[in-house]
Amino acid sequence: MFSLPKKTTPKPAAAKPLAIVVADDVEEIQELVALWLGDLGHSIRRASTGRELIELVREHAIDLVITDLAMPGGDGLDAILSINRISLATRILAVSGGGPCLPAAAGLRVAKGIGADEILLKPFDQRKLIAAVDRLTRG
Repeated sequence: MFSLPKKTTPKPAAAKPLAIVVADDVEEIQELVALWLGDLGHSIRRASTGRELIELVREHAIDLVITDLAMPGGDGLDAILSINRISLATRILAVSGGGPCLPAAAGLRVAKGIGADEILLKPFDQRKLIAAVDRLTRG
């Protein structure tokens, strides 16, 4: 007797691991984002200031930057402008919970206007972060 092969659900192709920089002046946020994305196989570097972030992008091939906007030592907005001059291939996800001089929503609109590829309001969860990263790196 003849039987049809069982249907199987194809597994999605594994995405290539990304070189990611997580820039935030709050170490716990750096650690959490690095953990979430590192668990997916991505290579993570961390920065606490805008200047550190810019140096990492200059020194290494970086696929994605996740940067807070309010940081000491060169904020995320300055970093976005610099990164876009250094590497057009580096995608940028700007995140913010607001700062003393600029509400989060306004800061994120500015970030998008000066070259961030995607924005995400703090606080965010793992699902929202991974969805934003997926949108930025599809293809």
